[in-house]
Formats: sequence, structure tokens, C-alpha cells
Amino acid sequence: MKATPTSESQLLEYCEAIAGYSLSELAEIANIPVPRDLRKNKGWVGQLIEWHLGATAGSKPEQDFKHLGIELKTIPIDRQGKVLETTFVCSTPILHTTHLTWHNSNIRNKLSKVLWLPVQGERQISLAERIVGNGFLWTASPIQEQLMQQDWDELMEKIALGKIEQISARDGQVLQLRPKAANGQSLTDAYGDQGQLIKVRPRGFYLKKSFTQGIINQQFNLY
Repeated sequence: MKATPTSESQLLEYCEAIAGYSLSELAEIANIPVPRDLRKNKGWVGQLIEWHLGATAGSKPEQDFKHLGIELKTIPIDRQGKVLETTFVCSTPILHTTHLTWHNSNIRNKLSKVLWLPVQGERQISLAERIVGNGFLWTASPIQEQLMQQDWDELMEKIALGKIEQISARDGQVLQLRPKAANGQSLTDAYGDQGQLIKVRPRGFYLKKSFTQGIINQQFNLY
């Protein structure tokens, strides 16, 4: 594994060093086998990139480069720069939300500064042949931050009022709440609309494609 980068500039140098390589070439350097597809290996691309960039967080609920205050997000795009998937940010707190605000939330911490790393993601291109693009650092503009906070406030209010099962992926302008679990059998406690405890599937916060598309467009002038 690469040594942990000690500065933003070194992290960006690491990104430059892997840009243009295929996933199979990077996997060979890391001595990591390439799976046939991502259906049972959803986090594989991210883990491979983490190895090459010296990320330290693993699955812990903190930024991937905590000492630099930077979160790493790989983002699958096609040849035209079109974003192909929503972006998972972090798990959603469901029960203990009383003292939570947007400003002290894990999601805001994770999104305070992001290293976006585009990776070719067309299904017709085999996983091994997909190319890694040019990574870049992003900090939300005041308008982007406002949109995220607005969605977070509305979604968390519904959770607190026991309306978690009424939230769909269509809710939110830029953020969405979706079930996030290895399988349908994973359940956690939540409040129902009468204040009673109910069992629900764990949820995660995702950035909608339209939002991340705007970030990609701005970076690469794709207007």
C-alpha cells in the first residue's frame, strides 16, 4: 500500500500517477485479484483506489484522509462524462438524532472536502479494462451546501417524526435516503408514527446523479 500522503499536493500527485491506467493494471501492482463483476464486490473499485492513494479510514465513519480533512469518492462515468450512479456518502443515524444538526453531522464532515476520482463505468466495458480518470478536489459552494442542508433537515425531521417508511428515493433535491444493507434481512430500530419502536432496513445518504453531474461538468467544462 502507498504511504499515507502528508499533504494535499502529495495526494494529488498520487492521483496523477494512476490516471490513465486500467483497473487490471492497478490491481496487478497492488497484487489484488480482479473480480468478474461488481455485483458481489460493490466496494472493490474504491478499495483498490484507496490502496494506491494511501487512504487510512477503511470502513470507519470518518474521512478517508482524516489528517487532511478529505473524503475519497470514486464516481463511475461514461466516455461523454455522464455520471452513471448515485454516490453513497454515509449511513443515516435513525434513533439518536436529538442533538444532531447539519453542522455536527457525519455527512457534512464527509462532504466538507472531497477528492473525486472518475472511473470508466459503462457496463459493456469489462471491469478489468476500465480506465481511471483525473482526480480533483471539491468543496461545496454556499448554494450547494444550502441545498444539501435543506434536504438533510427535511429527511431527518421525517425520521424524527416516525415517517422513515414514507421517505422514497424521490425525496430531496440533491440528497436521497435509501436502504443500505448487505441484504433484506438486516434490520435496525426506528420510531414509528405513534412513537413506537419498529424494525426497518438501515438507511444511507446518497448524492443524486444530477448533483454530482454538476460537479463533474464544472470541473471538466462539460456544458
